[in-house]
Amino acid sequence: MSSNRAYGSILVRPMTEKDWKSVCKIFEEGMATGQASFETSVPAWSSWDASHHRHSRLVACDAAGGVVGWAALSPASARACYAGVAEVSIYVAERCREHGVGKRLMQEVISSSEKNGIWTLYSITFSENERSLRMQESVGFRRVGIRKKIAELHGVWRDTVLSERRSNIVGVE
Repeated sequence: MSSNRAYGSILVRPMTEKDWKSVCKIFEEGMATGQASFETSVPAWSSWDASHHRHSRLVACDAAGGVVGWAALSPASARACYAGVAEVSIYVAERCREHGVGKRLMQEVISSSEKNGIWTLYSITFSENERSLRMQESVGFRRVGIRKKIAELHGVWRDTVLSERRSNIVGVE
């Protein structure tokens, strides 16, 4: 557990299907900002479950046991040569943003990913979401490019920043 000034102790544990209702609410809060995802609705559990690695699915819980954030990894490709590359997603409940919950989740998902053979994590972040980009950089991600007007959200073409973190312990020769 890690101390957090605003929310006491934060416990990070594996996500289960029972957490899905809380995960959905946090996902919806993130989408409502217009800075978190090109998605406009939360998928059904079965779709989400099928598109994410079974390992490295985490939730952050406050002192009362309520879910206040989540993290998960999606495979980069079905091709075997990319088996150790995954996209990271992290969402934090609106009331807990800017209190270190996202960074704590990122640190834990990095550790879990490495235990599960992931050598590169990457993130696709809206260019305006500087807070998320700074947090990523604080844990070793580097910006590798900007994709200009890559997709449209609510009638606006958006740029995204591609950032990545290469493991120092997995896949190193």
